[in-house]
Amino acid sequence: MQKGPREILRSYWGHKAFRGSQEKVITAVLHGKDVLALLPTGGGKSVCYQVPAMIKEGICIVVSPLVALIQNQVDSLKKKGIKAIALTGGISFEELNALLDNCIYGNYKFLYLSPERLQQSLVRERLEQMKVSLVAIDEAHCISQWGHDFRPAYLSCATIRELQPEAPILALTATATAQVSQDIMDNLQFETPLVIKDSYQRPNIVFCVRPTEDKLYQLKKILKSEDACGIVYVRTRKKTVELSNYLNNSGISAKHYHGGLLKSEKKERLDQWLNNTYSVIVATNAFGMGVDKPDVRNVVHYQLPDSLENYFQEAGRAGRDGKPAKATLLIHPEDKEIAKKQFLESLPNVAFLKTFYRTLNTYLQIAYGEGSGKSFGLHFNAFCSRYALPSLKTYNALRLLDQNSILSLSEAFGRKTTLHITTSRETLFHYLENHKEDATIILSILRTYGGILDFETNINTHLMAKKTGKSEKSILALLKKLDEADMATLHAGEEDLQLTFLVPREDDKTINSIQQKVTLLQKQKERHLDQMVAYADNAKQCRSKIILDYFGESPVLDCGICDICDANKADVNDLDLERSLLKELKTGPKNGRDLIVLLQLREETFFALIRKLLEDETILINYKNQYELNA
Repeated sequence: MQKGPREILRSYWGHKAFRGSQEKVITAVLHGKDVLALLPTGGGKSVCYQVPAMIKEGICIVVSPLVALIQNQVDSLKKKGIKAIALTGGISFEELNALLDNCIYGNYKFLYLSPERLQQSLVRERLEQMKVSLVAIDEAHCISQWGHDFRPAYLSCATIRELQPEAPILALTATATAQVSQDIMDNLQFETPLVIKDSYQRPNIVFCVRPTEDKLYQLKKILKSEDACGIVYVRTRKKTVELSNYLNNSGISAKHYHGGLLKSEKKERLDQWLNNTYSVIVATNAFGMGVDKPDVRNVVHYQLPDSLENYFQEAGRAGRDGKPAKATLLIHPEDKEIAKKQFLESLPNVAFLKTFYRTLNTYLQIAYGEGSGKSFGLHFNAFCSRYALPSLKTYNALRLLDQNSILSLSEAFGRKTTLHITTSRETLFHYLENHKEDATIILSILRTYGGILDFETNINTHLMAKKTGKSEKSILALLKKLDEADMATLHAGEEDLQLTFLVPREDDKTINSIQQKVTLLQKQKERHLDQMVAYADNAKQCRSKIILDYFGESPVLDCGICDICDANKADVNDLDLERSLLKELKTGPKNGRDLIVLLQLREETFFALIRKLLEDETILINYKNQYELNA
């Protein structure tokens, strides 16, 4: 007899009941309906497709954006005795062919792949031959150009509908506005769309904005208040290294994590953090998607995010176990202007796009009316330098042309010259003493790339040539020499960008075709940043209400625990406050965080009261660092 959803949940996941709208989503999928599931971070999205896939005959196709996320899910399923395959990078044609054969003939239940894989003809051919029970599109906001993390490759997801017209599609995301939701359903060709949405309210998270002149001090104070698991989000790789070093020197165990680490380093650091070998991970915002760690107590944004969507998704990685947690945004007086400059000045408008597009065609010697279907390699930094183009704005222009199918950036984009100096400092400086002719280049690299002794780092050889007065050829020759001497690991590429033109060159006419879309997109990004700044500046409205309103909810009550609600509370008689705290401790010992949440107090008020009660010996601190009544 076939097992039902709850039996499957209990057998494989060990849970007795579903959470939120999980069962509603699963029931709809089992009835063959297309579903857009909007579930908050920690809402158990993977269960929504894994459980029905175990019931239905055939294989479930899961499209997911990150290799780490895919591998994490597949490893978890294998541990449960469920057959699952992941199509990750570095697979040869022969191995890919064999894995796809296994999906057709090997009774596998799950095939995980990236959206880029859907662009491969072999993968599409084999997908058509499979008996597909369900298609799950994870992080579905990536499909929408109006979303905070649009990825053009995600548009390939629509091809599954053509290859497997009978299979229901389940699109899942933790952050989607009404506009993004509609865009997802339109792109996936939902005929009779069903939207199932749980409230984004996270009643256990204390949202807080902390203005400060000294972020480092505040960061240390937050993370030292209790020895608990935390994530610190920053915008640059360099900052992850700086802050993790600072925290370790301050007695807080921390590691940095970003896209420039080797695959083995990422896995090791993630595993160590998941197993609580160290307590804090300092990361760029790609970290955390799909990572199942329920006991994160603190999420700190050290720098201002570019949208409330990004902020809420990252902050929502705190307290997934439902226990009290805190999400803090640290704000320096200059942060808002820095963010506006960083995010808005790098957005290419229509005029810049037209100039850039003509320049690119001229540089590649593409004649008017020609170029369609042709591929070119490009040395990105040399191109930007030759025409004095701002690199970030130029990169964003290329992404816009890619997103609008004017040209296609290959997966090789970003594979620039990378270097990791693997030898010790002592050995390196001994080498410099005996090879003084190389000192200028090596010392310049060390000064420019602070983390190069710790991890693989992108090297701008064009910039190094300008700084040292040496030729790029001589710089690359030296780096190769270090690599051959086993003092460094070098991955060098003369052309760091590969692009294919999809339409003939028609200069302004080409850009005019996307002018309206580009203008709307730019205005939306400006609006997103304005909303984020307004959230940080807000001193009156409940922070949870602001977030929920952004996602289309209209809560009646304030959360009662955010910094604004705390500040807005009427003054309470000290004696009443003391009685309330002692009443809570009569039920048993509690730590400071739990008491702050239960009593809905500001930290300053709470610790002032605690000091008084400790001095009076009314309460004491036990061996678990909890407060309890002094019997």
